Amino acid sequence: MVNYREILRLSALKHVQRDICSAMHCSDHTVRAVLKEAAKHNIHWPLDEDIANVELERILFPDKYQKISTYIEPDYPYIHRELAKPGVTLTLLWEEYCRKCYESGRTPYMSTQFGDKYRKWARITKATMRIQHKPGDAIQVDWAEDTILIYDSVTGEQSAAYLFVAVLPCSCYVYAEACDDMKTENWMNRHVHAFNYFGGAARLLIPDNCKTATVSNTRYEIVLNRSYQELADYYNTAIVPARVRRPKDKSSAEASVRFAETWIIAALRDRKFFSLNEVNEAVAEKLEELNSREFKQRPGTRRSAYLEEEQAYMLPLPAVPFEAAVWSMAKVPNDYLISDGKNKYSVPYNLIGEKVDIRVTKNLVEVYYHGSRVASHRRLQTLQHDPLVKLEHMPESHQKYMTCNEDDFRVWAMSVGPMAERVVAFFLESGKAPEQGYKSCASLMKLGERYSKERLEMACMRALAYGTTPSIRNINSILKSRLDIKPKDSAVKEPLQNSNRYGITRGAAYFKKGGDHE
Repeated sequence: MVNYREILRLSALKHVQRDICSAMHCSDHTVRAVLKEAAKHNIHWPLDEDIANVELERILFPDKYQKISTYIEPDYPYIHRELAKPGVTLTLLWEEYCRKCYESGRTPYMSTQFGDKYRKWARITKATMRIQHKPGDAIQVDWAEDTILIYDSVTGEQSAAYLFVAVLPCSCYVYAEACDDMKTENWMNRHVHAFNYFGGAARLLIPDNCKTATVSNTRYEIVLNRSYQELADYYNTAIVPARVRRPKDKSSAEASVRFAETWIIAALRDRKFFSLNEVNEAVAEKLEELNSREFKQRPGTRRSAYLEEEQAYMLPLPAVPFEAAVWSMAKVPNDYLISDGKNKYSVPYNLIGEKVDIRVTKNLVEVYYHGSRVASHRRLQTLQHDPLVKLEHMPESHQKYMTCNEDDFRVWAMSVGPMAERVVAFFLESGKAPEQGYKSCASLMKLGERYSKERLEMACMRALAYGTTPSIRNINSILKSRLDIKPKDSAVKEPLQNSNRYGITRGAAYFKKGGDHE
């Protein structure tokens, strides 16, 4: 038998055909035919040690082998193509193969032989990836271990950018993007960007066991992050986290992450970045280079493999991209206000003391109680001093204050006294719009009901004596400490009348302490 392995090895070492013929003691026609068929079947050196010459002959020259065999050799390229289709298995293809053999009066291989021969063919032709992964079946996601440094242009302070990587294991097509942190919102938004880059979603989503993906992953159960599950439901995909301490479950992702670290992070090591946008512009350039690189052991690139073999099997995307949401839990305080981490929003007052679920997106804050939505607010994009309160969330005793307008507050202040009028006028006129002072005016009315209008008037007078910028906090403090009903001594008047009359002076006691001074 011709030594096919040695011919392929010598050819890989760049020996000319004449030298190969001389070394193998065979004709030029034989060497040329072997190399031609090997290129046709994408068979290259090196080969696994257990791949014998008889197996190579069956693949390279199936007609020659069939002449001396009573068995019909399976059509391996056909099997390979059919396995890429959803629902197609080796068992189904073996039964179809047997049917054809019986119709022609030939003997088929047993199912185990059929499977072993196909797997060996796939391994020889460098098609093993397709054995394990069907097109459009899974997307594997992970964070790169290494980071990219970002420098502050003013202070020079360094911060880290984290690289998110998504991989289609069948075609090895990669998506990568840098983020300023690895929190839930960034984690999910990068998934959305990856789906858009691929032009579709996959049947399965395989993450690592990070907290943004799983709450817990034990041998008995998997508890998924609620926000992450919501994203999966939206794209009609299923989350199957890699098993703990089972690196083979996401070997393609880890290999592509390492590849991304080499061809993206390491390739950018000598560049200095001053913003996350700069980093992502550079990452996008390197990503295009990575997906356009030629495979070493098979023809094509990651992009061509995706377009030719996998794109058609991806799940279609919804018309509107998913808006990432972050879930949390909180106990409703006495002021019936919950927080999105920056601003406060109202919930129905009857939920005080109850635990509620809070769902926060970029533009919306929603509150759920026992699975039912009980409150919804547009999310404030900047830090606000006052909370966002809906009238229907307040008890009746509080609602009446929220229905008042500027004229109502001024009329009420006149009924209290001139000091209260001054305070109300300050609240209504100190902001850009009178509405900004409504809450303070309403709080002042509550204090009048609690302590009486007479005491409120005295408290306003004392607050104005202390300064020209009264506040609800100061007035409330005066009423609580009963300073409003104490005698009107010089302590009230002097700050107003004489505060600027004298400079800083030191009395005799100060100088006496250090001895006599002339």
